[in-house]
Amino acid sequence: MNVPGHSTVRVLVVDDDFTVAAIHREYVKSLPGFEVVGEAHRGDDALTARAALQPDLMLLDIYLPDMSGIEVLRRLRAEPGPHVDVIAITAARELETVRDAMAGGVVSYLVKPFSLGSFRERLEAYAAHHAEMLRQRAAAGSGLEQSDVDRLLRVRQRAMAASSLPKGLSARTLELVASTLRSSGEGDLSAGEVAERCGMARVSARRYLEHLERVGLAVVRPRYGSTGRPENGYRWSG
Repeated sequence: MNVPGHSTVRVLVVDDDFTVAAIHREYVKSLPGFEVVGEAHRGDDALTARAALQPDLMLLDIYLPDMSGIEVLRRLRAEPGPHVDVIAITAARELETVRDAMAGGVVSYLVKPFSLGSFRERLEAYAAHHAEMLRQRAAAGSGLEQSDVDRLLRVRQRAMAASSLPKGLSARTLELVASTLRSSGEGDLSAGEVAERCGMARVSARRYLEHLERVGLAVVRPRYGSTGRPENGYRWSG
């Protein structure tokens, strides 16, 4: 059972393929701060395990033999019981499926096949969100202040930004770029200025900045650089 305030993320692995489920289980076990509490291979079994084990996080396949992962999500949200976060881990790439999964409240969507590095980035991003939720739960008392709600949303936004990274971008470098923007306060930074502060190429910095702008964590506006040429200035908005 869950221990209130316990920082270890308790994970339920759900996949119809026994071999794949075992791989995901070993992946989770290799990460500090995570614990596998159960494994299921059918939708009904996943729902039963959720009620019995009360995991913090479910790694959910979409293709299951008795019902789709989307239906599992719907029942998770409709049935009484403790809340469980869900990361969809699946070969399903259809827009409709991705949209339904997002509507069902998944915190991330990881497309098979993927590397251990990609898996680690998604779970580390989730762990930050989970830790902030525990902190707020301990400090909230009778309710959350607006600043507390804003902080939770920022952590969730960062987790979602990391979970939707385009190919070639890394979550750790994304956080470095995001931290650089946050530290600039109300001022704008160009891609060149971010690149210099982060020790990276300007073209790489621009890709990360454009991603942050796409997911709503940065705003961009034209400005004139030191050479008098127009350039984009980015400011943190998370």
